Amino acid sequence: MDLKPAPKRDAGVPTTGILPVFMKIIHRYIFTETLKVFVLCTMFLTMVMFLEKATFMTDLILNRGLTMLEVCQMALFISPIFLSITIPVSILIASAVTFNQFSAENEFVVMKSCGWSFMYLLRPIVIFSLIASIATASIIFYALPLGNQALKQMIFNIVKSRANIDIKPNVFNRDFDNMVLLVKEKNGQNSFKDIFIADSSYKGSTKIILSEEGYIMSDPANLRIQLQLRNGSIHDLAKQGEDYQIMRFDRYDLTLDIPGTDEMKKKQILKPREMSISELKRRIREKSKVNRSDNLEKVEISKRFSIPVTCILFGLIGVPLGITSRRSGKSGGLIYAILIVLMYYVGLILLQNFGRSGLINPYFSMWVPNIVLLIVAIYVGYKTQREIPFRTFNKIYGWFTLIWEYLLKKFGHAEIHSKTSNHSRNSD
Repeated sequence: MDLKPAPKRDAGVPTTGILPVFMKIIHRYIFTETLKVFVLCTMFLTMVMFLEKATFMTDLILNRGLTMLEVCQMALFISPIFLSITIPVSILIASAVTFNQFSAENEFVVMKSCGWSFMYLLRPIVIFSLIASIATASIIFYALPLGNQALKQMIFNIVKSRANIDIKPNVFNRDFDNMVLLVKEKNGQNSFKDIFIADSSYKGSTKIILSEEGYIMSDPANLRIQLQLRNGSIHDLAKQGEDYQIMRFDRYDLTLDIPGTDEMKKKQILKPREMSISELKRRIREKSKVNRSDNLEKVEISKRFSIPVTCILFGLIGVPLGITSRRSGKSGGLIYAILIVLMYYVGLILLQNFGRSGLINPYFSMWVPNIVLLIVAIYVGYKTQREIPFRTFNKIYGWFTLIWEYLLKKFGHAEIHSKTSNHSRNSD
């Protein structure tokens, strides 16, 4: 009987499909460590971005009478905007920090000694980045427009309920900008009788409006509350007191401006970056009919598809950065990741403005940063796989180290000298 030796198999190398990758202990370990850093980083960055809305939400609680539940709902509707930014950044930081830790603690050397190549160890990061890319695409294409539409409706309901509750009979109401309102009778929530209004919103004149009856009318599409007046008159008194006019009407629609509503609208009304793809395409068709520039909408559509791809590229770049930055300790990967994020978003904003102004094709403008990232990913991945030293990175790191030591030495001595001088003066 002819016995043939069994073919050699690489230790721990999966044979088929993607699913067995998760069954390997080393892949589960890398995936889990990356997930820990990713979750912490995403939560931290999202909370930092929420600080921008802290003043706005505090105003809603103190001046609008919102409950904490309503504020939490509003934060939930806003969060997709932030997550579309924080998820790609967290992918880069998580992959760089994780492998920087492996390299600093010599775990990466042990992995290579077990016969696991760089490309093999990269697999869980690729899968992790693909999952993050799908999650980011889902947020951008679905959660973001739905969240903003819900937020728009919620703000309108706040404005509407505020207008209905505060209008009380026989009480001067000053809740509206440049307007004093007095009603004699109130029937239900939306019907009033014998209305007196002093309107000073027009420059150079003050208008007194008298009406037999009025009704609160809502306009959800434009986030407006209107008071529809019936059978009344408008007394227009010029600022100088020289002209006096009376105009009678059967129906007169008056928009009620609640303080702070304009600011709420400016911050929360749907902008192109918060619209769905179908809404963006519809706006492009509308602008093309009247020969208006549609570069803004085209840039936004291109960005929707380019950002999910950025998640994958950031993951591919983060691993080599973490491995090659072992000289700078456990924080080296984080420093390189932050520098790349800053350069990426500066370039993204710059090219976005070029696309909107028409200097670059609007569809192509958002893909230029990804093309640069792809070249960088191939370059650093090839060098890491071949174990070729990163002389350029080492030089950059050396420059940063010298600059940091110089600044620390100069300002550190200055601070010590200042403290010593103050101590001497206090002793005297």
